[in-house]
Amino acid sequence: MTRITNFIVLFLVLVVLCMGCQEKSSSSGSTTELKRLQGQIVAPLEGTYLYVYKKGMDLYGPAFAVSRATGSDGTFDLSLPEGEYVVVARKRKQGEATGPVVAGDNRSEFITLVVDQDRDEISIVAPVKVGDTRRLSEQADVGQTGISGTIYDSDGNPLEGTRVHVYDHVQMSERPKYVSEKTTPDGSYLIYLPKGGTYYLAARDKFGGPPKLGDLYGRYDQGTIEPSAVIVKKGEILENVNITVTKVW
Repeated sequence: MTRITNFIVLFLVLVVLCMGCQEKSSSSGSTTELKRLQGQIVAPLEGTYLYVYKKGMDLYGPAFAVSRATGSDGTFDLSLPEGEYVVVARKRKQGEATGPVVAGDNRSEFITLVVDQDRDEISIVAPVKVGDTRRLSEQADVGQTGISGTIYDSDGNPLEGTRVHVYDHVQMSERPKYVSEKTTPDGSYLIYLPKGGTYYLAARDKFGGPPKLGDLYGRYDQGTIEPSAVIVKKGEILENVNITVTKVW
């Protein structure tokens, strides 16, 4: 009888221990809890995006998280893991979610934000931006200095809706100095420049950060490993600077 009793007690102890192991295992495998962040974009109200960056990220590259465009009351709502972030509100005149913020668009200051149990709401003011060193071609003075050409896809067809990015360094790793308007249905572009000089060109269908999988991207080159320089003289529209873009894999 004593042996049976001891066996039952030992069995119950093992069951309790196993249950504790399962609970611990389940807890350690759970996902990071998200904190809901709500707030309001005060100026402007409608059509503004909130961009959230982790500390140390490129604040002009792809964001860690982006809210949906704000509605008529300017409110946004998104969920983030607890932590420290940098946030900025941006509204572009054309309503795009990506791309450079240029004069006439709206942008807030970069704001350091700690998301924790005590932080669940913020208000942000996004005044009109008055200038930028990187400009779209429509903002450059229309003159006699510039570059024109056609953007083609990998099959040799003219490609509509891409932009030409103009750099002044061969590494092309910094932000582009100038960005063209989107190419027309026949794939052509024309970008005016404030002065002549040596430039390096790339064409792509997306703004911001390095090209990602699925993006269309191509550099102007003449069969060389490095991008080919484009030398533009003052008072000259350099023609037939054509670029072929392919899908990034």
